[in-house]
Amino acid sequence: MHKGKDASPERPRRVLHVPAGEGQTVWVDGDTYTIKASHENTGGRLAFMEASVPPGCGPAAHIHHGEDEAYYLLSGELEVLDSGRTFTAHQGDFVFIPRGVTHRFKNTGLHVAKMVFMFTPAGFDKFFLEAGDPAQPGVQPLPWPAEHFPQIAEIGARYGWELGEEPAG
Repeated sequence: MHKGKDASPERPRRVLHVPAGEGQTVWVDGDTYTIKASHENTGGRLAFMEASVPPGCGPAAHIHHGEDEAYYLLSGELEVLDSGRTFTAHQGDFVFIPRGVTHRFKNTGLHVAKMVFMFTPAGFDKFFLEAGDPAQPGVQPLPWPAEHFPQIAEIGARYGWELGEEPAG
């Protein structure tokens, strides 16, 4: 009997299927995030999420120290910060952000941007669950007030996240 890495108790032993409309949904600063695959159900390998980002929304510049991030834009457009430069990602674009890189995305368009994204390894999905507000059907999420951000930075620090610098100008 083979007892290599495949024998790990954390390794998922079944196919993960999360039907459309399912997954835990939270609001984070005006955005809506649904966790489709978490650290728990992937054995820590990855976290996979859906996101809806209304015009004017998106996270502040930040850095992940423990995981890489990647996303695919399903609709809309997002202005992306990559350290000191910005570019616009459009429907159908893929963006990969290595850990340690200052980045952010912001919806500068007129319509909600929709995307799917993942973190590898998993773990940062716990930030969304801890920091996010429970989503309420039929209600529009609102951006957080400025006085909420020190608490968010404290939660983020527990998950290897820190605020980054926006380029001047």
